[in-house]
Amino acid sequence: MSRIVIVSNRTPGKGPAAGGLAVALRKVLSEREGFWFGWSGKLTEQPARDARIEDIDGLKVAQIDLSREDHHAYYAGFSNSILWPSFHLRLDLATIESHWYEGYRRVNQQFAKALLPLLKPDDVVWVHDYHLIPLASELRQLGARNRMGFYLHIPFPTTDALYAIPHHEELMRDLSRYDLVGMQAKRDVVAFTEFAEHQAPSTFGGHKVQAIDFSRTEVDAFPIGSDPDAFARLSVSPAATKMVNRMKRVLGDQRLILGVDRLDYSKGLPQRVEAYEKLLANNARLRRSVHLLQVAPPSRDSIKEYQETSDTLDAMCGRVMGHFAEPDWQPLTYVKRAYGQPSLAGLYRMARVALVTPLRDGMNLVAHEFVGSQNPDDPGVLVLSRFAGAAEIFPEGLLVNPFDTDETSEALRMALDMPLDERKQRWAALMKSAQKHNVDDWAVSFLNHLTQGGPDKPSATRDVLYLGSASELATPPNAMGSPTPPAV
Repeated sequence: MSRIVIVSNRTPGKGPAAGGLAVALRKVLSEREGFWFGWSGKLTEQPARDARIEDIDGLKVAQIDLSREDHHAYYAGFSNSILWPSFHLRLDLATIESHWYEGYRRVNQQFAKALLPLLKPDDVVWVHDYHLIPLASELRQLGARNRMGFYLHIPFPTTDALYAIPHHEELMRDLSRYDLVGMQAKRDVVAFTEFAEHQAPSTFGGHKVQAIDFSRTEVDAFPIGSDPDAFARLSVSPAATKMVNRMKRVLGDQRLILGVDRLDYSKGLPQRVEAYEKLLANNARLRRSVHLLQVAPPSRDSIKEYQETSDTLDAMCGRVMGHFAEPDWQPLTYVKRAYGQPSLAGLYRMARVALVTPLRDGMNLVAHEFVGSQNPDDPGVLVLSRFAGAAEIFPEGLLVNPFDTDETSEALRMALDMPLDERKQRWAALMKSAQKHNVDDWAVSFLNHLTQGGPDKPSATRDVLYLGSASELATPPNAMGSPTPPAV
């Protein structure tokens, strides 16, 4: 059986994995031979060319360091100040610096050069997320002919937004060098297909370039999930029960409305607080009987747009407190720190409503985790943005337009007033979908698609590529472009 090589921006650290994805990928490597490759998290003036190979909690990990300059251009720059806002349709928040793309490309080249000597000819390479879109191209250019798959964990942009991204043609060409490209939702596949079928190559510079050939790249939706059964168990664990008891002492009979998000402008947090404010303004009977808890640990707080989101949210929460708080009642609690999964599972189980309203999201695993954590005899209600990938598999939630705070406010009222029978009926359907789209089956499904071609059916070269040179498309005599690689 072929080895599996997982490549991501960061390699896993020591100790228990923080999320379902890391757990699932660790499980993949525990069941099949292989290793995990990525950045170590360390910055150095002169990074070594070769990867360091370590055993981390029984997992084989190969990692490299990056220079501070390259990391800034690659990560904070091109990845998170251009690709992230553009893929989330926030072009107004994109900051364009031309040298960032050079650093982004250099880091992907550095990844490829360090990874290539570790590969065996029949290894299957699985690359994760927007930081590493060019990696297949860089590996192919060095001579690698392995089966390669790419999974995008964030939404794919509309065609217009894609055209606004600097070097978008090179990036799409890079995606064509993968054998399989996985997306979170069908809407992302539609957006990708629209570009592929109606692409308008740039004529900038006085010469028209060829269209990109995607005929050898399979593109499909593989909705990622969590482990709902594990969250069901976790939600009644001692740690979860301790959190629930603490909250009950504070809230008494108040019904809990819960939001759990990274502090990110894509999550729609100011709009969420505004919707809650309208709920209290329009439904005086609900005051003193509900409480909003928003958990929002900081994210990329060195980037200006994230700081501005934090400031806006601070001001809005203060406004709601000023308008509605009483000496013996607070309408909301806003917490800027992370909690462990057991504590979150307890909060999910206790919540009457989960308010999951991103402006745009690849999937949103909070929705999955909430569903898995519910008490079947008294489940809560999921209020979900129709612009999250989760909306495609959770239609039984109350789907809202998060930009329309009046609609979200009304959905909150409906959720709080929903009778038990309807809550049970909706939750049963949601749980069935969560179990169907669990994270383990997601990984198996993607890898089954990726490995179908097998080692004897490489698709490393592309016959039709714009901006391609003869040297780029040539295949060296040694298919790996290196001596016999060492086993990792």
